[in-house]
Amino acid sequence: IMLIDNPEAEVIDLMSAIKGPDFPTAATIMGKSGIRSAYETGKGKIIVRAQAEIEEENNRHRIIVTELPYQVNKAKLIESIADLVKDKRINGISDLRDESDREGMRIVIELKRDAKPDVVKNNLFKFTQLSTTFGVNNVVLCGKQPKLLNLYEILSEFVEHRVEIVT
Repeated sequence: IMLIDNPEAEVIDLMSAIKGPDFPTAATIMGKSGIRSAYETGKGKIIVRAQAEIEEENNRHRIIVTELPYQVNKAKLIESIADLVKDKRINGISDLRDESDREGMRIVIELKRDAKPDVVKNNLFKFTQLSTTFGVNNVVLCGKQPKLLNLYEILSEFVEHRVEIVT
């Protein structure tokens, strides 16, 4: 999306000028294609993943989750992981603990000795809310009519609105 004010003006790339969404729980946005699609067409899917690291201690691996996607309930997440282990949909987990305190959030997932940590981590992303999708749908009221607008059109409508309000 390019913003052109007048023919002689410098062309500004809106994708480089306006950054992606900022979720308050600080999880990781996977890729730029969802954001780009939302900016260009008004619709898009943004994939948000938890911050999870693999640690090794005494020849055993564990997955440490320190950040969750926005609107994910930690207690329900731990419960769903326990249910998946009990139903044997996810193999390789021996223990699951919530070690959160005042200093931050921390979920520890202990793995069995023979478990492959990357496989277990990917299965957790696949079957739980450690990876979620947020849909973007920029439907805006323009002249009393709902319309799907891209980023440039939203900014143009906002500027027109502000000019009308101020004058």
